[in-house]
Amino acid sequence: MIEPQAPAPPGSAPSREGSDGDAGSTLRLPVRQGTGRFLVLAGVFVCAACGLVYELELVALATYLMGDSVTQASVVLSVMVFAMGLGSLAAKRLRRHAAAWFGAVEAALALVGGCSAMALYAVFAWTGAWGGAWASGPRWLLVAFSLATGLLIGAEVPLLMELIQRIRRQDAGGAVADLSAADYVGALVGGLAFPFLLLPVLGQLTGALITGAVNAVVGGALVLGLFRRDLTRRARRLLTAANVGVLVVLATAAVLVDDFERAARHAMYGSDVRVALRTDVQEVLLTGGRGGRPLNLFLDGRLRVGGRDELRYHEALVHPAMRGPHARVLVLGGGDGLAVREVLRHTGVHRVDVVELDAGVVRLARRDPALSALNAHALDDPRVRVTTADAFDWLRRAPRTPYDVVVSDLPHPGITASTKLYSQEFYGLARRALAPGGRLVVHGGAVASRARDFWTVDATLRAAGLRTAAYRVGGRRSGFAAGPDRGAAATAHAHRDWGFVLAARDRPEPRLDPAGPRPRTLTDASLAADVRAAERTRVPGLPPSTLPHPRYAG
Repeated sequence: MIEPQAPAPPGSAPSREGSDGDAGSTLRLPVRQGTGRFLVLAGVFVCAACGLVYELELVALATYLMGDSVTQASVVLSVMVFAMGLGSLAAKRLRRHAAAWFGAVEAALALVGGCSAMALYAVFAWTGAWGGAWASGPRWLLVAFSLATGLLIGAEVPLLMELIQRIRRQDAGGAVADLSAADYVGALVGGLAFPFLLLPVLGQLTGALITGAVNAVVGGALVLGLFRRDLTRRARRLLTAANVGVLVVLATAAVLVDDFERAARHAMYGSDVRVALRTDVQEVLLTGGRGGRPLNLFLDGRLRVGGRDELRYHEALVHPAMRGPHARVLVLGGGDGLAVREVLRHTGVHRVDVVELDAGVVRLARRDPALSALNAHALDDPRVRVTTADAFDWLRRAPRTPYDVVVSDLPHPGITASTKLYSQEFYGLARRALAPGGRLVVHGGAVASRARDFWTVDATLRAAGLRTAAYRVGGRRSGFAAGPDRGAAATAHAHRDWGFVLAARDRPEPRLDPAGPRPRTLTDASLAADVRAAERTRVPGLPPSTLPHPRYAG
């Protein structure tokens, strides 16, 4: 912070160096002193809003690309706050030429913050499959951008403090209060604008670019307009050239952003991308599904349905749970309709309730020719009722009509946003929804590569008052539906198996319904072997996962 100025001796005359004759001004301003202070505080407001947008954009994009929102948010916030402290210290040496340095800081911040999303996305898309030293490239770039952005944001306040004190001397406490108020209100506006305006309307890349342009325009106009008499002719020329250059770079990137996204998407998923859309919940992408090529469904970049292996997965998920009464079935998740397809193969099913968070996935499952053909138009069956809701919230308010079977076809527990759907509280709600003799089946992720997560699911179900039987089913590596890892089927970490837990109030036994349809990939003998294979990986003594203490690794 700026050291407080020594008070003037008693009886001394105030300085009158301002061009408009206002007392206390040490700068020649083109406007009245009060107007100048207002413009500086307005600049603080806009710069604070832009700074928070950069921060939130880094957190959001890092979570989207690399998963585990808790880790990514912690890295961005801690590195950025640390860097802000360093930036504030460094700015103490720049106060002599505060106007010139503030203009340079704002131009650099606009360029770094505006381009950070594109740079991070480019490194992830084009180097993600290289492996080796490049495997952690996006993470290191995230740290670098957080550090650079924090340094520049931290340098703003000392320089602005110096400038506002030059307009009119006042006690340091009053100046800090004014700057802090403008800064905090700007942060509020930026924090609300990002999720409710920039992200849904413009997207992450365009939103960051436009924020950078606003930052450059406001910072440049404030310095070159209000403080131009405090700059040398050379400084004015350099700042003008720098701001024009930054705006040209940002405008060019904004014009090319759609082409950039398509190229990055092809780099990650190949050239066979058929559908790419952003719903209210996530990015949904389809590849293949024509010309004999298998259909793959990606949700937020994670392979959710691998066309070569989806039958093996969905048969193992559904059919062991359907042995016994199954007139009423609840499917949690499963908006792609593939689990519902397997449920409807059983005779005696009277009603299937599907609770899916993303209405966009349901629309795609109904309307896309390849995906609707793969799910056999199951979601259009008159016995099926689809509700768009969060599964946890829906279970809390669910009608007291019990279900014979509950199928939990939800995102992997290693994804931070999904951990509540694998908690003891969630399974307690699911247990309440079961009819006497009802069964609950849960996809628990990969067993071989993430055994601790899988057996935590089992321990959590047992803590909720259910008895369990675990089994694992192998799959082919090519086109294998991954867990929490983001990336194309060919480049994402390949999991060799799926793990499932069958749960009930009485000890369940994973077997097929003798009166039911014959699965193409399962038999009673293979299921018995799958149970033994899972048991060999058991991790004993694991505590359950709860809402206040999630136990799953990111």
